[in-house]
Amino acid sequence: MTITQLKYVLAVAKYQNFTTASEHCFVTQPTLSMQIHKLEEALDIQIFNRNKKPIELTEVGKKIVAQAKIIVNESNRITDIVDQEKGYIGGEFKIGIIPTIMPSLLPLFLKNFNKKYPKVALVINELTTAEIVQKLKDGYLDAAIAATPLNDENIIESPIYYEPFIGLVNSNHRLYNEKFLNPQDLSLDDLLLLEDGHCFKESVLNICSSLSPNNKKQFALQSGSFNTLIKLTKEGMGMTLLPYLHSLDLSKEDKSLIREFQKPYPAREVSMIYHKSELKLQLINALKDEISGVIRGLIAFTDVDIISPLKAVN
Repeated sequence: MTITQLKYVLAVAKYQNFTTASEHCFVTQPTLSMQIHKLEEALDIQIFNRNKKPIELTEVGKKIVAQAKIIVNESNRITDIVDQEKGYIGGEFKIGIIPTIMPSLLPLFLKNFNKKYPKVALVINELTTAEIVQKLKDGYLDAAIAATPLNDENIIESPIYYEPFIGLVNSNHRLYNEKFLNPQDLSLDDLLLLEDGHCFKESVLNICSSLSPNNKKQFALQSGSFNTLIKLTKEGMGMTLLPYLHSLDLSKEDKSLIREFQKPYPAREVSMIYHKSELKLQLINALKDEISGVIRGLIAFTDVDIISPLKAVN
């Protein structure tokens, strides 16, 4: 039994296809198939049911894959231990970012980070919080950026900044002439929300937790895109809440529709998260420090009334 064989098994289990798995392992399909067959012969069991389309794991195969993940992940940590001892910042670093953070935050730090750490190969995936947590536990991600708290004992949360919510209100809306918003002023009847599965939606609903809908809506819409919510707001179909960083790219005309909340600002905590057994701490800290620096820059050069809740956490 070899680590390479176990990696091939994990690839087939993931892609449920020998050809696709071989492509991702950068070997020929016959080579991958032969190694897996050798492993099955050595163990005297069948890991995959090849008669199924797509290929399925046998019952014993499921148990082997679960253990193989642990073995492969631990074997990869040998290099991490050496890098940590040497203080080396480089190599592949797999990071996940939730959809409501990635578009606004990634352009702020990616170019400078790549320039500062040219030996680091970032592999960035846009994933939901649930997907991120699972991939951190399975070893497919080294770290992630997500809204917290998650309250998972296996995941370490290191807060980077606090991002306030802002309102976007059409000129025909009842709250347009208000200088500041108050959570009690909101109504679920005219609040446009992201679709289920987005933690930002849950944060908005928490702000509105004391409110109850009057069921007077002429339509019900939940979108996966902030841009759609912005366009509908401009069309007078309701109002929406946005994370502050998303508002930076709005046009001058659209920024005139922004309404801040009264203090204390409702805000979400954004953290660097990673598995408690993660060893690439130099890379995690380097990335966190780069993002914190960007946020401090925004505090220095942006309207303090809006940005003041965005205080980097050391």
